Amino acid sequence: MEFHKLEKSIGILSPGVALGTAGRAMSSKFFLMALAIFISFAQVVIEGNSWWSLGMNNPVQMSEVYIIGAQPLCSQLAGLSQGQKKLCHLYQDHMQYIGEGAKTGIKECQYQFRHRRWNCSTVDNTSVFGRVMQIGSRETAFTYAVSAAGVVNAMSRACREGELSTCGCSRAARPKDLPRDWLWGGCGDNIDYGYRFAKEFVDARERERIHAKGSYESARILMNLHNNEAGRRTVYNLADVACKCHGVSGSCSLKTCWLQLADFRKVGDALKEKYDSAAAMRLNSRGKLVQVNSRFNSPTTQDLVYIDPSPDYCVRNESTGSLGTQGRLCNKTSEGMDGCELMCCGRGYDQFKTVQTERCHCKFHWCCYVKCKKCTEIVDQFVCK
Repeated sequence: MEFHKLEKSIGILSPGVALGTAGRAMSSKFFLMALAIFISFAQVVIEGNSWWSLGMNNPVQMSEVYIIGAQPLCSQLAGLSQGQKKLCHLYQDHMQYIGEGAKTGIKECQYQFRHRRWNCSTVDNTSVFGRVMQIGSRETAFTYAVSAAGVVNAMSRACREGELSTCGCSRAARPKDLPRDWLWGGCGDNIDYGYRFAKEFVDARERERIHAKGSYESARILMNLHNNEAGRRTVYNLADVACKCHGVSGSCSLKTCWLQLADFRKVGDALKEKYDSAAAMRLNSRGKLVQVNSRFNSPTTQDLVYIDPSPDYCVRNESTGSLGTQGRLCNKTSEGMDGCELMCCGRGYDQFKTVQTERCHCKFHWCCYVKCKKCTEIVDQFVCK
């Protein structure tokens, strides 16, 4: 937006209006204040958008929009940075799997934090997680890591399944410890390609942002890049060799082996452990992230890091994005984070009864099906006040 157009859009008096010296000074002061507010607001809006929105309901999952080489696909995807849009134009067949990776990361985040005060809730806009991601907390660190991991997972598998034009089965070298009479082949998950493309796409937003050295924003960029890498490396390092037996009557006289991704729940569990031991960081005079407590070992590329303390997730707070725990289910008998005492932050809880229906008295019938009855029971449930 041109400067003179911006001036008119925020309601500043035009130069043709006769003003005294004091009037012009006051007008200039108000203009600068309004301009600062406008730029601040615009920055929040821009940074609030995220490629994570590809994991929600979006055009990338609509077959009528998904046409190779067609302009509409990339133009309809909200939350992409300029660099990510360029990659979208070049690799349109990849975008569906980036969306699947984002969805995988979001679901895993919600599973891992289902018993926590912050439960990875999503909001109905392109920021996906709301204003809480503007705080460089350990929850934000986990979210960046698990979503980057989700993209590696989805892209690697899509290569193996022949869904992408630029990659295929894994070309990983034969492990040195694999027995000599076992065959190294099959069609493995292409983790090398998945890792490289995820790095290029996910990190693009951070790498194109420019902020003054030593600023809070530059610290956030470094934090986000570190946690993105931690998520990708977790997927890479947990991948393992899988084998299939061949031979008469399952004698397993011959085996064919290949590289296979770990189940993503294992990735989520590993990142959750990293979350619990995440390192608090700060910027030093050289603009590098260093550990707040130098007595601890420096975090590795696989550890999570954060720069801000977590906000209070007990009560709803529009400024921090906290949704609070009012109305959340809790476990009356648990002493953990899902227990009513901790989940409800000492506010107490309400008790109500609900009817649950489940399958029971299941029997196998020859041949070949299982028949069950439906049983109902009244159970007590507890929700935070």
